[in-house]
Amino acid sequence: MKASSLFLAPNSINSSKICLPGSKSISNRSLLLAALSQGKCHLYNVLDSDDTQYMKKALESLGIDIQNINQNEIMIEGNEGNFTVKEADLFLGNAGTAFRPLTSVLALQDGHYHMHGVPRMHERPIKDLVDSLQQIGSHIEYLEQPGCPPLMIEPFAYNGKNTVSISGLVSSQFLTALLIALPLLKKEITIEVTGDLISKPYINITLNMIKKFGITIVNHHFKSFTIPANSKYVAPEDYYIESDASSASYFLAAAFLTGVPLTLEGLGQNSIQGDIEFAYELEKLGAHLEMTEQSITLSRDNSLPIPAFNIDAIHIPDAAMTFCIIALAANGTSTIRNIASWRVKETDRIEAMKTELEKLGATIETTQDSIKITPPLTLNPNVDIDTYDDHRMAMCFALVSLLNTPITINDPECVKKTFPDFFKVFTSLYAE
Repeated sequence: MKASSLFLAPNSINSSKICLPGSKSISNRSLLLAALSQGKCHLYNVLDSDDTQYMKKALESLGIDIQNINQNEIMIEGNEGNFTVKEADLFLGNAGTAFRPLTSVLALQDGHYHMHGVPRMHERPIKDLVDSLQQIGSHIEYLEQPGCPPLMIEPFAYNGKNTVSISGLVSSQFLTALLIALPLLKKEITIEVTGDLISKPYINITLNMIKKFGITIVNHHFKSFTIPANSKYVAPEDYYIESDASSASYFLAAAFLTGVPLTLEGLGQNSIQGDIEFAYELEKLGAHLEMTEQSITLSRDNSLPIPAFNIDAIHIPDAAMTFCIIALAANGTSTIRNIASWRVKETDRIEAMKTELEKLGATIETTQDSIKITPPLTLNPNVDIDTYDDHRMAMCFALVSLLNTPITINDPECVKKTFPDFFKVFTSLYAE
């Protein structure tokens, strides 16, 4: 692989079994929850990527003892919710799953913390979370653009409020951040959600994991959440992290597009990740799906056309990007709806997708929260795809090589954010 680009020739794939890396969402949540807990926690199948490295380095900078047993196993000794380091400069790249919950936790500490990242992170909104934290006495200052990082966090002074409101419209990570942090107050406190909450499955992941670490939060139909008084995180001795369901979407799509069966190991029918629904959406389009507790096998009769689709992606915002490439092989115009959150991710994913799909000859229509894709009769070959420092753009467009179309992926190293070995695993499936 060249440092600047990767050429992918047209190819099909061999039937294979693949063990995917651990979930980014679960890995970063588990690292933080273990750090806030009483006791030691042995984490298995931890994702080794840029985003998880940022979380680990930040926790170590805050005084947490982290022992690397091997590349994917970690032992953490928690601090019972009180960081010993009271002044720190924390660089978190473009890792939203690290930046948002750490902001919330540090805003309830008695220290001084400078939080910053790459330029794109400084464009990503955090105002809704900051506003919520300020309601209960957090002191947070914007250092550049109002409403966005970088931030300066000063010592917390609780004002006694027992209700906090948070908007559910922009990112579920804000609510996740509050759900993880507010038990540290050891007060009964209610979080009220204003507007319709997006990405509810990610909140289910958070609640499920918090319960595994000793605290049961009451979910009132995603309209409000009650945290019990005297909450205390207690680490399980062992915690196994599922394989990443978002990463699975590219390989499920590869099997769907080619008709060649693939088996993914490490996640299955009992997954706590919302993006597992991607597999069921493919089933609606004609895929044959077999699921066990620890595996997913997908295939399709490749003699049948792929139907055009109209998908509400509110519950699978990350995996839904993969449908943009499936739309290139569909029989007609396809629509992906309820994807406003794409605009505040690593890049504006709606505009990025529009630009790159048009290079391939597709006709694209977009709104604030949707994309409509009409495939050309023949895809334009040998297109250079820009990836916008966005791992999911790179992984999605790799699938174009399975549509009898040569393609070049610029800056393929951006996949280090969540799946450093993606192209190695992907090209290992090639039939030739």
